[in-house]
Amino acid sequence: MSSNEHVPVLLGPVLDGLDLKPDGCYVDGTFGRGGHSGEILKALNSNGRLIGIDRDPDAIASAPKSLVDDPRFELIRGECAQLETFISERELLGQVDGLLFDLGVSSPQLDEARRGFSFLRDGPLDMRMDPDSGTSASDWLQAVEERELIQVLRSYGEETFAKRIAAAIVAAREISPIETTLQLAALVEGAVPAKQRAQKKHPATKTFQAIRIAVNGELHQLQAVLNQSLRVLRKGGRLCVISFHSLEDRLVKRFMRDESREPEQYRGMPDVPAQYRPKLKLIGKAVQATAVEVDANRRSRSARLRIAERC
Repeated sequence: MSSNEHVPVLLGPVLDGLDLKPDGCYVDGTFGRGGHSGEILKALNSNGRLIGIDRDPDAIASAPKSLVDDPRFELIRGECAQLETFISERELLGQVDGLLFDLGVSSPQLDEARRGFSFLRDGPLDMRMDPDSGTSASDWLQAVEERELIQVLRSYGEETFAKRIAAAIVAAREISPIETTLQLAALVEGAVPAKQRAQKKHPATKTFQAIRIAVNGELHQLQAVLNQSLRVLRKGGRLCVISFHSLEDRLVKRFMRDESREPEQYRGMPDVPAQYRPKLKLIGKAVQATAVEVDANRRSRSARLRIAERC
């Protein structure tokens, strides 16, 4: 397959995990190119409802006409962290049967050089999920303090050579702004030890991930939407989250684990006050793509799906 653009990751497990009801109400909080949404809609009857959310204007503009024209479907441009607001405005708080979040950057975003997400394609160093708001990666790099940059590279990229890379970026920006993806990629490559340049993974991979997460506030968005899911879902509603790197997955795993237990002081007690009872029930273990799916869609190789049900 030449492109992964329209291939929804872990589609079967997602549809199973959502436990779709024909007349249910569902939210695809990271619409992307609508792959998951299209399949969810097929499972709904005329009374079913599906809401898609995405902050990327390209995702909104390229939404399939078959979806946009379907009266059961509504597409909202906005951040997933606005979930509770959107659902409340539609008077659906506590009535949603399933939430899906497919995290990270999509294949179309990586493939489009002008978006600035890829170190393999030369383009403006932007990296914003919504190019109409926020600060571009180039402007962020120009202003960030070296100490903060080191922390971002360590925390969000788990980058071993954070100090060396940060020093190279700070030295370079004093001469001229870092404005393109290949400019940044070359800086990182020159900053790491020679043996790292010979590795299979490009030496700029972690740096690009870290800066993208910082520019878009991705982990803050994720934590916010996880917290909001408890108020959005009805009892028995399902939460399905697909993550692509360990930072996201750890955050999701910890949230689902913590919300599926009573606080320590109440564990084992026969009568736990209502406000301290578990709010989620874990559904199975983390699901990963099969070898067959990975062969067909390379993006799925690092995907991990976690599922929980509202109690």
